Amino acid sequence: MDIRIAQGATDDEVSAIAAALAAHLGDSVEVYVGDASEPTVVYDHEGRSNDDGDASTARDGDSDEPALEPTSRERRLRDEIEDILEGGPEKYREQLPEEDKLFVRDRLDLWFGGEDDAFLFEDGTFAAFDDWHPDGVGEETDDRLPADGLITGGATFEGRDLHFMANDYTVKRGSMAAKGVEKFLRMQQRALKTGQPVLYLMDSSGGRIDQQTGFFANREGIGKYYYNHSMLSGRVPQICVLYGPCIAGAAYTPVFADFTIMVEGMSAMAIASPRMVQMVTGEEIDLEELGGPQVHARESGSADLVARDEEHARELVAQLITYLPDNADETPPQKAGKPPAKSPEGIDAVVPQEPNKGYDMVDVIDRIVDEGSYFELRPDYGAEIITAYARIDGRPVGIVANQPATRAGAIFPDAAEKAAEFIWKSDAFNIPLLYLCDTPGFMAGSQVEKEGILEQGKKMIYATSSATVPKQTVVVRKAYGAGIYAMGGPAYDPESVIGLPSGEIAIMGPEAAINAVYARKLAEIDDPDERDRRAQQLREEYREDIDIHRMASEVVVDEIVPPSDLRRELVARFDFYADVEKSLPSKKHGTIL
Repeated sequence: MDIRIAQGATDDEVSAIAAALAAHLGDSVEVYVGDASEPTVVYDHEGRSNDDGDASTARDGDSDEPALEPTSRERRLRDEIEDILEGGPEKYREQLPEEDKLFVRDRLDLWFGGEDDAFLFEDGTFAAFDDWHPDGVGEETDDRLPADGLITGGATFEGRDLHFMANDYTVKRGSMAAKGVEKFLRMQQRALKTGQPVLYLMDSSGGRIDQQTGFFANREGIGKYYYNHSMLSGRVPQICVLYGPCIAGAAYTPVFADFTIMVEGMSAMAIASPRMVQMVTGEEIDLEELGGPQVHARESGSADLVARDEEHARELVAQLITYLPDNADETPPQKAGKPPAKSPEGIDAVVPQEPNKGYDMVDVIDRIVDEGSYFELRPDYGAEIITAYARIDGRPVGIVANQPATRAGAIFPDAAEKAAEFIWKSDAFNIPLLYLCDTPGFMAGSQVEKEGILEQGKKMIYATSSATVPKQTVVVRKAYGAGIYAMGGPAYDPESVIGLPSGEIAIMGPEAAINAVYARKLAEIDDPDERDRRAQQLREEYREDIDIHRMASEVVVDEIVPPSDLRRELVARFDFYADVEKSLPSKKHGTIL
């Protein structure tokens, strides 16, 4: 309590008044004399004055004035902040360990408590304060709304400044209402100004239905989230980690983000809850089956990675961000180069000469990129194409590689979609592209037509065509049909097309070509042995026609290189073309994606 008394009171009178009031009220008392801006004496709630003990001799420098301490007003504020930091009702905090979850404040300590990290500041700590905290500190009711269930601010993560938001699941299950929505929007808008990445730590059940007035359909309401996501898209990296069920509107933030990590056994996202699904469709399904990590990692492709636990999720983002610039005006950070994990001299032995024999393209990649730098995204979705970040002599590159070990490396609709989005993101953030081509082309058949092979293939070709970052294409083995188009072939403005001696470029493979062109003539040969001999002769002639040497002779490819020299060749070419400038035709935007 602050007390002001008339000018002229003696020190003893002032002390007596303060001591009596502090004892009577059981609270701190500060007594001001006349027009003084600082208290003459302060008594705390235990009856100790600022003249007791060491305080009587404390001085500011050589001044005779006593040292000043925080007033009861500041101490009261600190008590209020401490209460807010406790989060929602204790009974909900106690439930978190049962779900292997961290309390949101502990989660922020995990993210921003390391040597190269810092929690810089928080915005809106007192959001909705008057709605739940009118009568003082420490009330434990279900109506507690600390920070309105949403924490936003600025932090340093792995040495990089970024904006962040984090739901507090102990506050009405992380649901969103007016004040929290306002904080979320401000954070996004500030990111547009600063050009710094955004980290979304999501654990939200969606909009707070019983408080929807004032935030759902407003111009500056929850719908503005996704407008801002769209404006931030391609401007700064947006990374989302899911720690719980994100339902309805909350589920759009992870799918709008550039990169989304789900946590096994903990997170889920869906347009509606299982209860709502049953009410609308009659389907009985649990949340894991409806929208758990494996659904979105394997089936929908909405999850880029699945983490084992909270610590692993942080590790994945810490690795991911090393390949990304802060914004679209900057180049990705480089590191000191390292030799590859495996010797480049083994590349030719890894790649079979037979065009239909499978092998693991990662064995080739491991002999090209710096050791420990390979970072694959969406590995379980469209697995016949690899999309990964890595470094070549310290330089970040985005790798788009066919995977002959999975469905012969043929391009299916999901793989084409995955590749298109990866190319699009990499180009947005100035990450050079490396295409490793070994594909029989786009898959054919009634099922893939229903799944939109033409639509998704179109998007992949469009993304490759529109990318203005430096592109290097390697024909590792077969490059058949429109596969060579989607994989950055000669017509798609790559800086170089390099062939390995195992390479072939053709409209289709030998077997399909012979069947298409010579099936009738071969059928007219009665002798089976003669028919087989003639078919083999036609295959060999066809393969000579599509061999990489013929392509180099006709200057379709820029160079054939010994496989052992491929890494060295790529290092030189990426360095040489690092600052290449490309432009697109003047237009508002394309219409394909």
